[in-house]
Amino acid sequence: MSDTRIMNKVLKGVEVEWKTLGEVGEFVRGKRFVKTDIISEGFPCIHYGEMYTHYNIWAKEAKSFIDKDLASKLRVANHGDVIIVAAGETIEDIGIGTAWLGDTNVVIHDACFSYKSTLNPKYVSYFLRTKFFHEQIKKRISSGKISAINANGLSKAKIPIPPLDTQAEIVRILDEFTTDITHLKVELKTELSTRKKQYNFYRDQLLTFKEGKVDWKSLGEVGELIRGNGLQKKDFTETGVPAIHYGQIYTYYGICATETKSFVSPELAKTLRKVDTGDVVITNTSENLEDVGKAMVYLGEVQAVTGGHATIFKPSKIILGKYFAYFTQTTAFTNQKRKYAKGTKVIDVSATDMAKINIPIPPLAEQERIVSNLDKFNALTNSINECLPREIRLRQQQYEYYRDLLLSFLKVEIEA
Repeated sequence: MSDTRIMNKVLKGVEVEWKTLGEVGEFVRGKRFVKTDIISEGFPCIHYGEMYTHYNIWAKEAKSFIDKDLASKLRVANHGDVIIVAAGETIEDIGIGTAWLGDTNVVIHDACFSYKSTLNPKYVSYFLRTKFFHEQIKKRISSGKISAINANGLSKAKIPIPPLDTQAEIVRILDEFTTDITHLKVELKTELSTRKKQYNFYRDQLLTFKEGKVDWKSLGEVGELIRGNGLQKKDFTETGVPAIHYGQIYTYYGICATETKSFVSPELAKTLRKVDTGDVVITNTSENLEDVGKAMVYLGEVQAVTGGHATIFKPSKIILGKYFAYFTQTTAFTNQKRKYAKGTKVIDVSATDMAKINIPIPPLAEQERIVSNLDKFNALTNSINECLPREIRLRQQQYEYYRDLLLSFLKVEIEA
């Protein structure tokens, strides 16, 4: 449906009165409680930090609870109130609201207000998330380590007030958008999960060999392993010598890279281990076993460097670097590295132990065939990884556009 048709259908002939939030409702500030007061069962409560991580347009159930005796000393929001955030680390966090539609009251933190009015609470909640509303309150937000706004600042924001049946119709339309986006996210995440499982199965099948069909050799037998040294994030520069930090291997890079995310000064690079084209950089350390042993093949034309918590594998003529990198993703590799993993909070597999891991070594022609097939499947999976989140972003942008359109009522001039 076009913008004009939506506007005409919902707003044609509707009389809209503009009033400040303070004119049509009352703000009641919550009282202080801390995260250590939160328990698994008790009286429903909402901590302000949960407002922009857990709650959306409306809620019927609370995420957290506090002791009933403590709750009796604090402030509650009632059914139909809109809970509004009054403080946050950024100004973008301020002012978002959630309509409380629960059957019981809920205790609210002192960095929140409950807003009581005769307006449709979900209508108000949707309005509080518009750019139009945020433009009004931005200049009334005090900024420091924590940004905040008081009831007086919120009360001056103007809101368009159509009849209640029009408010309900706007809520219905925006609810449909919200539901569609939620369903889309579930569908796309399911699709992505399915494709990843297919890829993992296909990869393991290609890299599984019948007993006696190929030679198995330890990693130390088929190449040289060199443990990295030094290199911290504070060493990064805007330009300079290409540098590969171990943490980026499981957060940024894929199976291979022709360019690095980071650089270091030529002076520091002289002290670090060198990564040549075709070398494989392997992580030795992580907070979990899954990320230990992750590998990426460096295919850049300029020599790079790497630091501690990473090992450089320089493959011999009987193994392809990318073939090995793909093998590090298999269940067979995971089962072996588990035997050598040390530590609890931080997991480490040393370069010495990494060298003991056995690798199937088919002929180079077979390795090339396997790599070619996995490259194609990997490219398809990566394409889906990029396309699906993009589709969600586009739908979210479309929803926000129509939300702001419906709730602006063609924007009246707002007094300063």
